[in-house]
Amino acid sequence: MWQIFFGSIILSAIHASIPNHWIPLIALSKSQKWTEKETLFATFITGMAHTISTIIIGIIVGVIGIKLTENYSLITNIAAPIILLSIGIIYLFIDLKSSGHHHHHFELTDQKSKNNKSKTAIIISLSIAMFLTPCMEIEAYYFQAATIGWTGIFIVSAVYFIITLISMLALVALGLKGLSKFKSHFLEHHEKMITGIVMILLGLLAYFVEF
Repeated sequence: MWQIFFGSIILSAIHASIPNHWIPLIALSKSQKWTEKETLFATFITGMAHTISTIIIGIIVGVIGIKLTENYSLITNIAAPIILLSIGIIYLFIDLKSSGHHHHHFELTDQKSKNNKSKTAIIISLSIAMFLTPCMEIEAYYFQAATIGWTGIFIVSAVYFIITLISMLALVALGLKGLSKFKSHFLEHHEKMITGIVMILLGLLAYFVEF
């Protein structure tokens, strides 16, 4: 259970810290001249949309995992770590092969056009974009969590929800205050590599260490 808990924290924190989750909100805040309160509200709403869609899909994956565990527990105890390892390796391969094509949840391609939109319209459009781009990395971890039943699914859902929202709000708040001056280039362009390494380590841990 503790492995699921800490694994969920690590994956959630890494995913939420990716600059594409919060830098566009800071840019919008400045261009739209939003107050800090308005910006944090927009961050909370878009973050909620992102986490809700991820959790919905995750629960579906988790239910499938539980059903398989009930009938083929030996297989799922081996399959879950293998899935994590496989996805981790795929992510590393994608990162090595990518050349300038990076993952984005939403873009700010037409700032002048957005300036003419109301705050509500902007938040709705961002929320829809975030809802339609769930965190696929954590979805795989739901299958691993399902090996300990509904408790595992609840842990992943709760941790992901809390960590994602807190991280996004904190990073946006720091960015508005000019305190997030760290270089995020590597993190932004190597999200797949970082996530892949973590998933491989979690897969190995799940395989060699009993819950």
